Amino acid sequence: MKILQINAIYGINSTGRTTKELHEVLISHGIESYVAAPIFVGNFDNNHFHIIGNKFDRKVHALLSRVMGKQGYYSIAPTRELIKWISNNNPDVVHLRNLHSNYINIRMLLAYLAENNIGTVITLHDCWFYTGKCVFYTEHNCDRWKYGCEKCPGLKSGNISWFFDKSSEMLKTKNKLFSSIRRLAVVGVSKWVSDECKISILKNADINTYVYNWINHKIFYPRKTDLRKKLLPKEYDYMILAVASKWNKAKGLYDLISSAKRCSNNVLFVLVGDIDEKNLQLPPNMINVGSVCDENELAEYYSAADIFIHLSIQETFGKVTAEALSCGTPVIAYNSTASPELVTEDTGYLVEVGDIEGVRNAINFVLDKGKDAFTDNCVSFARDKFDITKNAERYIDIYETLIKRN
Repeated sequence: MKILQINAIYGINSTGRTTKELHEVLISHGIESYVAAPIFVGNFDNNHFHIIGNKFDRKVHALLSRVMGKQGYYSIAPTRELIKWISNNNPDVVHLRNLHSNYINIRMLLAYLAENNIGTVITLHDCWFYTGKCVFYTEHNCDRWKYGCEKCPGLKSGNISWFFDKSSEMLKTKNKLFSSIRRLAVVGVSKWVSDECKISILKNADINTYVYNWINHKIFYPRKTDLRKKLLPKEYDYMILAVASKWNKAKGLYDLISSAKRCSNNVLFVLVGDIDEKNLQLPPNMINVGSVCDENELAEYYSAADIFIHLSIQETFGKVTAEALSCGTPVIAYNSTASPELVTEDTGYLVEVGDIEGVRNAINFVLDKGKDAFTDNCVSFARDKFDITKNAERYIDIYETLIKRN
């Protein structure tokens, strides 16, 4: 069996780590595994990896996307080279992850997969595959992707278009391209996104299911660490952690700031991740430590915290939530999209979106009960739901099913 994964990045960030981890599991099972991506971080074997395009091409693609209003319609030469490399390696299944990072021509790639009857798996890390242009639509309260996508309310967010609304045209194109692939599996990273997909243009896929993202439990486990002592000044008794690759409104930044302002003075909020607004004034009991790319260091942050808080309004999974649980830290999250699948009364607390007073009450409830009351439940839940071996093997079963249908 030969499997090729295509993603926007390899080795870091949520989808990049997942791609790397699945590649390693496939190899451990004796499966020939290949990866194509525009960005690789860490060591990799050139014989099984293909670097798509270059930084200049991605900048040109991004500019054309913004000017013309179409995402995934450029990068013709890099996609042609990719298709040539795919033909040379002849994979049984091509596994598509994030394609919306200005590096690939989706029409060329999907047409090639259809013409050559190559089994195709889509992982829904977000919603882009079944919308006209949007990665997420919850923040805009939009359901137009169900009916044809037009007058897009998210034109200036996500995959930005400066002038034109091409959402309807792009959705029709995706519908045509995906409908032409004879062996197609669509895999959500949560039940929520899988259910959304079942009423979208991808509803007729041969396989439509969900497989939770996995956590490396050899890295993300409750650790003894001195990090807490280093971070917390003497006047603070509790540490609340929040993690994002980039902080913005959709990730809950402003609700976090409002929550910090309402909390007791002995509670310190620690934000991991870059903040888009450089001049943003944080309250006295909130600090930003920037990005943390090293997984072991990140696990220390999770372990050091009394509570992990995740006030994002739109999550197809929420890998940082799963990692926090795996480190034994209870989670407070909004009762929105996929978060309710990860947070139960035994592992934390759910709050309705925008209820800042509810967030404050939840923090007090969890702190009063104590982290130790949740830790064992958090760890057992994470190890059951987000086991890398069990969940990766579900992908192998999907690959085998598609191959048999040839």
